[in-house]
Amino acid sequence: MMQEKGKILFVSLGCDKNLVDTEEMLGILSEKGYQFTDDEDEADIAIVNTCSFIKDAQKESIESLLELGERRTQGKLRALIAAGCLAQRYQEEVLKEMPEVDAVIGTTAQDEIAKVLEDVLEREAPDRLRIRSLKKTPTTGAKRVLTTGGYYGYLKIADGCNKGCSYCAIPSFRGPFRSVPEEEVLSQAKDLAAQGVRELILVAQETTLYGMDLYGEKRLPHLLRKLCQIEGPRWIRILYAYPEEITPELVQVIKEEPKVLHYLDMPIQHASDSILEKMRRRTNRKELEEIVSYIRSEIPDMCLRTTLITGFPGELEKDHKELLSFVRKMKFDRLGVFTYSKEEGTVAAKMSPQVPAPIKRRRQKELMLAQQKIAFSQARKMKGRVLTALVEGKLAEEDVYTARTYKDAPGVDGLVFIETKRELMTGDLVQVKITGSQEYDLIGKLTDAPIDPA
Repeated sequence: MMQEKGKILFVSLGCDKNLVDTEEMLGILSEKGYQFTDDEDEADIAIVNTCSFIKDAQKESIESLLELGERRTQGKLRALIAAGCLAQRYQEEVLKEMPEVDAVIGTTAQDEIAKVLEDVLEREAPDRLRIRSLKKTPTTGAKRVLTTGGYYGYLKIADGCNKGCSYCAIPSFRGPFRSVPEEEVLSQAKDLAAQGVRELILVAQETTLYGMDLYGEKRLPHLLRKLCQIEGPRWIRILYAYPEEITPELVQVIKEEPKVLHYLDMPIQHASDSILEKMRRRTNRKELEEIVSYIRSEIPDMCLRTTLITGFPGELEKDHKELLSFVRKMKFDRLGVFTYSKEEGTVAAKMSPQVPAPIKRRRQKELMLAQQKIAFSQARKMKGRVLTALVEGKLAEEDVYTARTYKDAPGVDGLVFIETKRELMTGDLVQVKITGSQEYDLIGKLTDAPIDPA
């Protein structure tokens, strides 16, 4: 006889693509009657959607599994399941080294989560490993349970990658590039809109190649125009746009469609041609400068975010200095820097010489200090501008609300702090006049313009 359905503690680690997978699994389990809790002491089932991007992420995933595994061993949990990237990448190791983990679910087997959990709860010796082909279409079709607060939602339009960057292990556990069929993307977007989502954030390992595998052409511009027709969402934000795949057509759609934010997350990783070649990237410094120049000439208020890797094998001091000069010259609005992580199974892991950790950290600090000056200066220049902002929340015991402008993706960019006695609701779009800045964040006041009622 099946036991009463329990309360599930669901731990989601890693990137926003992983979060979409988590929300799909939550949707599947919710339909089966399971309840959820954030309290470890209340939970009698735990599921960890793991990350395996870099070593720090792997460490966090392992620590979460070990901590919950101890509760499983003590009998405080009836089931512990490992899902996602680390589970896919190191499936045999997890099964062998963590006997307290009842089952392992790979990155393309999320739709089996309810069946796996049922097997674990009902059988004495369930099949502990559920792995599907990495070429499977990256969607379950499930109605997601949003974990973002409901006013913004991530829309995963593809998964996997074919680029073959020498430092990256992602294709080994996320598979080759696969687009979600357009009708499924639009269906998900409409479902998010029905749940009250105001901002759709497009994500994939690479959004700019959307449709190439299914339709033989880059269909992101076409998809954007379709998404703009959906009632409800007012903002559409694009993340993970590879520079070499950005086309004039895409830039024109961003320029013409009011809902598409003037914001592009465009990872470039480096600016030294020799390092870019070793990384197996598909652009050089000259091409990067031309792409940025073209985008800014077409859309002068475009907010460009990028990420860099410092300390790549063989990176010399002159390569680092070139990257520093590039950062100072290009003046990206938003920029993050990772130190190189030696990933098992990648080409770069076998390259030499590997850069010592103290040098990597020093170079990272120098790059971030250079960017900090740029970012603080740009924030100060925003004074006097009137911007639309999406309300996120309110500071406790203060008449101050937090919000984001078009320049700010959730979780990675800045905020605008709005002092007002007017009552605002999370998800409201308001007009804010910027009155000052504090490091990366802006300070503003509501204008006389009415709150956007749409």
